Amino acid sequence: MAVDGVDGVGKTTFARELARSLNDRGRPVVQVSADDFLHPAPVRHQRGRHSPEGFWLDSYDYPALIERVLLPLGPGGDRRYHRSVDTPCPETAPTGAALIVDGLFLHRDELRGLWEFTVFLEAPFEVTVPRMAARDGSHPDPAHPSQARYVGGQRLYFAACDPRTRADVLIDHSDLESPRILRGDCRNP
Repeated sequence: MAVDGVDGVGKTTFARELARSLNDRGRPVVQVSADDFLHPAPVRHQRGRHSPEGFWLDSYDYPALIERVLLPLGPGGDRRYHRSVDTPCPETAPTGAALIVDGLFLHRDELRGLWEFTVFLEAPFEVTVPRMAARDGSHPDPAHPSQARYVGGQRLYFAACDPRTRADVLIDHSDLESPRILRGDCRNP
C-alpha cells in the first residue's frame, strides 16, 4: 500500500496510524518510508540545488525501493526486505504482513503497477508548507523562493502523473484531526 502526498501533508503519521490500526486487528505490518531511499546529494542536486525538475526526477532511488522492498514483499516475494537504501542486511517480514510505504511521488509511472492499494493525502500548499516549516525550520510561505524546488517539483509531479485520480482513495488531510474521504473506499485495502 502506498500513502502519497506532498511534503508536510502528514503521510508518515497517517501511515503509522494505519499500521497501528491493522496491527490492532491482528495483521502484521511492515512500514517503510520512501525518504529512506533518497539518492545521494550529488545525484539529487545534479540539475541544481534549486531545481524543481531535480526534486521531481532525481530525489529518490526507485530501482532500490523496488528491488529492496516492493518485489520482496510483493506477490511471490521472499519476504526479505531492506528498510533503507543503505541497510546492509535484510529483515524478514512476518507471513501475511501488509506493507505500507509512505512518501512523495509514489504514483509515478515506474511504481504504478506495483501497488495493490494507494492513498493520496491532499491539502493545499498554503497548509502543508507551514506544517513542513514547523517541522523542518524551512520558510512557511509556499511562494518564497526557497520553496520553489519543492513546490515546483510537486507541481511537475501533479502534471505528469495526476496522483489524485490514480489513487484508490483520495483524502482531504487539511485538518489532521478530521481527515475527510473525498473519493474511494478505505474499508477494503
